[in-house]
Amino acid sequence: MITLIVVLVIIGVMYCLSLMANHSRKERMQPYREVYIAHRGLFDNTGDAPENSYKAFEKAVQQGYGIELDVQMTTDGRLVVFHDENLNRMCNANKKLYTLGYEELKNYTLKDSGEHIPLFEDVLELIDGKVPLVVEIKSEGNWKETTKRTARMLDDYNGLYCVESFNPGVLLWYRRNRPEVIRGQLSMDYFKHNSEYNPVINFLMTNLMCNIVSYPDFIAYDHRQKNQLSYRICRKIYNPENVAWTIKSHEELEEAGEVFGCFIFDSFIPKEK
Repeated sequence: MITLIVVLVIIGVMYCLSLMANHSRKERMQPYREVYIAHRGLFDNTGDAPENSYKAFEKAVQQGYGIELDVQMTTDGRLVVFHDENLNRMCNANKKLYTLGYEELKNYTLKDSGEHIPLFEDVLELIDGKVPLVVEIKSEGNWKETTKRTARMLDDYNGLYCVESFNPGVLLWYRRNRPEVIRGQLSMDYFKHNSEYNPVINFLMTNLMCNIVSYPDFIAYDHRQKNQLSYRICRKIYNPENVAWTIKSHEELEEAGEVFGCFIFDSFIPKEK
């Protein structure tokens, strides 16, 4: 009986340690609490400023919103801003972005807007430190090289930024190579999102059990799943900064305020803070 209790205690301690997050740099997240963060820019996929377009970012800057965007890499090593693995939804082309060179990618437009997939360097030049920036590094393609090139480009950026990813490996790379940069673990209930990963990975990622490796400064979780058990335990024990994605109404914003301090939004215009 005593042996069983000891084993259960050890398992419990290991579980709690696996959720470890860093709360010692929460003050550096203050600028992100002071603004709402426009998801993929201030976009309208039925208008002239579709998501992750130059015009959507321009509108977000003009209205003083923070900006969240997605970075991927082409076969010729160019960093571009685009969310999906496949171009089908946004460009009506059944091709994976990471299998294309930038010259071919320039031929596609975002929805019916005439806007093209922008280069990351051009978007950084546009934002130019005017608003806080959240850079999501995607796992598609060669994510290690994408991470390295993104870091090198951000080294020369003078504005406020942080990085985030669903991939703990990205955050581990930053922890080892750019420890001064604020990093965040994106997550959700992978089982509810019909993830294509195997059940073991879904379990580990849903329950934030890779935190011990990546040691994130903030957790960005699907706000609809804020009561997920491991996420609640992580908040209780380690008190990290919490970022809500993606808020789509004033009602969701009000409800998420019970847990989260930073808010990524789209599909509506939040009232001023």
